[in-house]
Amino acid sequence: MTDILMPRLSDTMTEGAIASWHKQPGDLVAASDVLVEIETDKALMEQEAHEPGTLTEILVPEGETAPIGTP
Repeated sequence: MTDILMPRLSDTMTEGAIASWHKQPGDLVAASDVLVEIETDKALMEQEAHEPGTLTEILVPEGETAPIGTP
């Protein structure tokens, strides 16, 4: 199992908001599939999968924020 952590997308970023999930639990994921759109204080960024697998759980729902490094 691989956790996907909230990335640091800018030097001033301390947390990110989940704008939308592109995959749902149970969905198969290929490397480089877009998983989620993250909104920062400056931009909307897409987070891609780094390896293939299955998304088993969403811990931070759309509209919620999470600090950098949070799974």
